[in-house]
Amino acid sequence: MSTPPRPGDQARVTVTVAVAPAEAFRVFTEDIDRWWRRGPRFRNLRGERGMLCIEPRHDGRVFESLDDADDASAAPAVIEIGRVLAWEPARRLMFTWRASNFGPDESTEVEVLFEPANSGTRVTVTHRGFASLRPDHPVRHGQAVEAFIRSMGMWWGDLATSLREYAAAKDAPG
Repeated sequence: MSTPPRPGDQARVTVTVAVAPAEAFRVFTEDIDRWWRRGPRFRNLRGERGMLCIEPRHDGRVFESLDDADDASAAPAVIEIGRVLAWEPARRLMFTWRASNFGPDESTEVEVLFEPANSGTRVTVTHRGFASLRPDHPVRHGQAVEAFIRSMGMWWGDLATSLREYAAAKDAPG
């Protein structure tokens, strides 16, 4: 169950994708590795071989894995980012979120709503729970709370743009 956010404790972005809600949910969850941007700003694991996944169920893992094809004896590296709190296809997804520099008891929460819109689906991502992190937490990169929340909004905005572009290209004929 979600707790009400404190003022200034959340970043929210909304994007319209040109597919129906069931397809938007599927693209968000099943194709996440294809639309989620790569690089150190968006991923924990470096390189093109890393994979971002959401296990499709309540309490499923949200994780990144890297299978080292150069070393057949090596086990895949797995970084658990969070756990699915709500799995409601075509309507809602909610999961905990942990940055790689979070302590064992630290996490935030991401809620994604999928609502029918005239031109497809309105996808709203709300990332909350930052107030529970200490003011000097490394995830804030030295930013004051308001600046950090703005930067998180821009970060999610970049990802929402990728989601919109991927869904449009995937739905395009040919």
